[in-house]
Amino acid sequence: MGYQPIENYGVIGDLNTVALVGLNGSIDFMCFPNFDSPTIFAALLDDQKGGYFYIQPEFAEMKTKQIYLPDTNVLLTRFLSTDGVGEITDFMPVAEEYDGKELIRRVTTVRGNVNYKMKCVPRFNYGRSKHQIKRKSRYELIFTSKGRDKIVLRLKSSVPLHVKGNDAIAEFTLGAGQTADFLLEQVDKGQVGKEDFETFITDSLFRTVNYWKDWVGHSTYRGRWMETVNRSALVLKQLTSFQYGSIIAAATFGLPETIGGQRNWDYRYTWIRDASFTVNALMKLGYKKEAGAFMQWVEKQCEDIKGQSRLGIMYSIDGHPQLKENVLKGFSGYRDSQPIRIGNDAYGQLQLDIYGELMNAVHLYDKHGEPISYDFWKDLEQQIDWLSKNWDQPDEGIWEVRGGRRKFLYSRLQCWVALDRAIKLARNRSFPLNAKWKVARDKIFESIYNDFWDEKLQAFVQYPGASSVDASTLLMPIVEFISPKDPRWLSTLKAIERDLVSDSLVYRYKPDLAAPDGFISHEGTFSMCTFWYVECLSRSGQLEKARFYFEKMLGYANHLGLYSEQLGFEGEHLGNFPQAFTHLGLISAACNLDEQLNDVRNKDVNY
Repeated sequence: MGYQPIENYGVIGDLNTVALVGLNGSIDFMCFPNFDSPTIFAALLDDQKGGYFYIQPEFAEMKTKQIYLPDTNVLLTRFLSTDGVGEITDFMPVAEEYDGKELIRRVTTVRGNVNYKMKCVPRFNYGRSKHQIKRKSRYELIFTSKGRDKIVLRLKSSVPLHVKGNDAIAEFTLGAGQTADFLLEQVDKGQVGKEDFETFITDSLFRTVNYWKDWVGHSTYRGRWMETVNRSALVLKQLTSFQYGSIIAAATFGLPETIGGQRNWDYRYTWIRDASFTVNALMKLGYKKEAGAFMQWVEKQCEDIKGQSRLGIMYSIDGHPQLKENVLKGFSGYRDSQPIRIGNDAYGQLQLDIYGELMNAVHLYDKHGEPISYDFWKDLEQQIDWLSKNWDQPDEGIWEVRGGRRKFLYSRLQCWVALDRAIKLARNRSFPLNAKWKVARDKIFESIYNDFWDEKLQAFVQYPGASSVDASTLLMPIVEFISPKDPRWLSTLKAIERDLVSDSLVYRYKPDLAAPDGFISHEGTFSMCTFWYVECLSRSGQLEKARFYFEKMLGYANHLGLYSEQLGFEGEHLGNFPQAFTHLGLISAACNLDEQLNDVRNKDVNY
């Protein structure tokens, strides 16, 4: 089959899991039934052994296009040829409306008489478990995994299905206006009657479209980039678990940050950092329900560790803290990029910054959403008490380096944020306030100016004694630690522009000068950092430059407005996809840029 570029995919989801649909009509990645379940389709990680669900017209030559129905996560893949036009409508009924756990593909001929071929080739448990196939009727087949997962799938169709080996195939012809439907679902769901099949698919489609349109309609954003911001919000919503309220970092695992390199991580889990940033972005758009669900999930984690230990940096979607990392040896990897990791050993790291991101989100939710409970506050109080005594420790930091701990500026900054927001929340709610928190906060403040400011570079550096800047420093004015127009900040911004910015795109750090991350390989520009950079330009009053770079960055999205983690030298997408970090950074930058452009003090700016 070969590998498509990462950016050639769209994503659909049901708030339990997601599927990646290629421009060629093939679903090449899907974990099932949950985000962090084993894969049933993973041709994206091994085009021979991974499994896929392929539908395509048999045209000699054709062009393909992909669009979302506006303001939805319903995806249309269109095939255009001189012999005819066909399209596939892919969607997953949402868990909030149904139970989820269904994948629906509707094939329609727009013009001509078009011959189609379908192949459903599931490979269970990351391709490690064999399966059997059983025919129930001409239109229904059952796939049963022989592995420990014991998962059972039903493939139901409106056209006859055939068995080839342990796979399902179909060949059919549709005239203009005719449709064929395919439903892949978990067998523990109630069966759809044959006579009601087409009606069920149609009703599911309209209900799913209406669900997403209604959800987008609740956004309070009315700025200049509505379509772009709405798409990013829809991505973040798709990465949210309806069942648990947790929010994953990205939809995939194993996609490389460098083709052929070793940075191939599993991002299908809930990082406290990433999820808290996501909550902040959704709150900016008025989505309080998702923020509240995440707060309930965090509260449960705090209750589970009460009196035992500090909060972990990441969890499975259901809150399990042990995510032991293993190498998946059966797959060759995307374009032979190995190793492929499932699980993530970073769960055992110390990353002090998570307290800042979490407390900032809690503070905003308490202020603009719902007041948090007394018990939740007492749980958070324990965590902040611990932090007030341990903020000066070296840690692995936001970039999760595996080359040894350092006293990173970003971690120090977020410790200040944690204590500052905890103090503000306590004062806003008249909670008893531990006086030691203010002492610790002010010590951190002085430490950042004394230990991390390099007089020669005229910049805040990555760690004490370092000779390099770090893109995470861009958060300093965004979290309101420093004025965005402070001379020390503006000179730091110049150093970041000089060392890390390439034609508006931003690298995380210089690998040869920064703290070692444990790997020898190049990486692309980090898309979230680019949006942070835009926001810093906006806040500092450089509005024309900020808008120009923001809109240039929008041009690096894929054809659907989606982003992975990084961009390669030729603008190719790298890393797991789609990535929450990038989309939440886009939303924050767009909101601030709109705010600055609308400010009467900036009325003379050419926009």
